[in-house]
Amino acid sequence: MSTETSALQFTVNATDHRMPPAERQRLLADPGFGRVFTDHMVRIDWNRARGWHNAEVLGYAPLQLDPAVTVLHYAQAVFEGLKAFRQEAGGIAVFRPDAHAARFRRSARRLALPELPESVFIEAIDRLMTIDGEWVPSAPEQSMYLRPFMFGSEVGLGVRPSSEVTFLLIGSPSGSYFPGGVKPVTVWLSEDFSRAAPGGTGAAKTGGNYAGGLLAQAQAAEQGCDQVVWLDSQEHRWVEEMGGMNLCFVFGSGRKARLMTPALTGTLLPGVTRDSLLTLARDLGYEAEEGKISTEEWRTGCADGSLTEVFACGTAAVITPVGAVKSAHGSWTVGDGKPGDISMRLRQSLVEIQRGLAPDPHGWLHRVAL
Repeated sequence: MSTETSALQFTVNATDHRMPPAERQRLLADPGFGRVFTDHMVRIDWNRARGWHNAEVLGYAPLQLDPAVTVLHYAQAVFEGLKAFRQEAGGIAVFRPDAHAARFRRSARRLALPELPESVFIEAIDRLMTIDGEWVPSAPEQSMYLRPFMFGSEVGLGVRPSSEVTFLLIGSPSGSYFPGGVKPVTVWLSEDFSRAAPGGTGAAKTGGNYAGGLLAQAQAAEQGCDQVVWLDSQEHRWVEEMGGMNLCFVFGSGRKARLMTPALTGTLLPGVTRDSLLTLARDLGYEAEEGKISTEEWRTGCADGSLTEVFACGTAAVITPVGAVKSAHGSWTVGDGKPGDISMRLRQSLVEIQRGLAPDPHGWLHRVAL
């Protein structure tokens, strides 16, 4: 457990309106995803003169924003998503907050926002979990989803990096990201829209990337698909991501199986779950690499049986198997259309580490001192 604390002094102003225990338990019985929130949040302010200051734990409440605040006009904002888990032996642990803190800094840099030190990022999580730890659920497939985010909060319509910034951290006890649980999804290959282009913001976790994908997601739904798969912006041929998740392809089966995920070229989000699964795959004896795959190779690999499994991965859903693919040029099935053995073995291995059911050889768990 890290004992490092930030240079900021946090003020704790606990709310007088905590959720009654009985009502909290009712909500935790079926929290859904991103619908229920804890009693408190963390707020830290920044400006050019003082830097980061006014670090505070306070009651969860609506924000009051001026209509001319910069984020509402120029979308200068970044966010993260990570999870805390109730541990089998007791206590709470957060999965790889250091990796998420580093990505948060990279995203902020790309959006011309001030970089929040990793120690402050992690201490904010510790502070929130210490005061709201009773909200962390213990049921299988449930966890505490943590959402740190920051945005330009200067009042003014000038097009420039904001001179004032607000950081917030909220917690949401959550169940499965997909209501149907771990079931294969059908995906639509988008050839009309692009998620990101070279030199753009594809590697940053910023809301504009997601807003730009909503129309393509609606198009996928019109085609009877669950998710959209993004292709490269130049040729619309090379596979990049699925919705807001990274994709992994499994070639072969058994001990000789090989995992491949699209390489980080600057247009893909460098997923923490992606990185964790590549490491776990090697731990389990599989070959795992970064590379590239075209839509033609995806189709022919499924047709000749050399490509046996495909799954998407991300913090919210962990692993989501891909069972079928549709495009304007035809459709095909991945394997037998069911969750693959290797996909589910990887998922189980990761979840067991997150919940303290298996050893943590890579030191990914950050335990919260309650």
